[in-house]
Amino acid sequence: MPPKSDSVEGIVLRFVNEQNRPLNSQNAADALQKFNLKKTAVQKALDALADSGQISFKEYGKQKIYLARQDQFNIPNGEELEEMKKGNIKLQEELVNQKKAISEVESEVRGLQSNLTLAEIKSKEAKLQCEVHEMEEKLNKLRSGVILVKPEDKKIIEENFSEKVNQWRKRKRMFKELWDNITENSPKDQKEFKEELGLEYDEDVGVKLQSYSDMLASLSKRRKVSR
Repeated sequence: MPPKSDSVEGIVLRFVNEQNRPLNSQNAADALQKFNLKKTAVQKALDALADSGQISFKEYGKQKIYLARQDQFNIPNGEELEEMKKGNIKLQEELVNQKKAISEVESEVRGLQSNLTLAEIKSKEAKLQCEVHEMEEKLNKLRSGVILVKPEDKKIIEENFSEKVNQWRKRKRMFKELWDNITENSPKDQKEFKEELGLEYDEDVGVKLQSYSDMLASLSKRRKVSR
């Protein structure tokens, strides 16, 4: 007589049949912790089920291995297995198609989400109109000859800029000479040595001395023309 489904033996029997693979008492006890079953109770249930012939078992030294009785399962023959394989292939193809369809829908949703709403478009339009208005005001002032920067302020800014660029050039040259002397006979790779010391070149932070030098040259040229 089979045990009640909610009894310890019933829970253990259902687990063994569902797993349908070799198990020891520790495997079963670990998996059945969610039912608050202790290992001793699980071991006792396994032995009782084995003694009553409801599950199979084999002894390997001191350890017992338990397995569901195979005569309770319908084992497919060769033709049935082949049909199952074909069905599995078909299901796999359907799964691939479903995943592709889901991916296309998700892509379409992301595209729709990236589009601006009508309220966002109006807000952006108002902001752009405000910026255009401010630019037009500045342009009108320039056209009317209004001086936006005082000549003395402009001169101070240009001189400061010239000094900073010259200092940059001077320090860059000093560093190169010092670096060449340090690394001339060093067996270390220069790139690795630089990273080890935590050094950064201008190019590493996205700036170039040459572009500022060109600006300085252009500034000097305009000064000469305006004199």
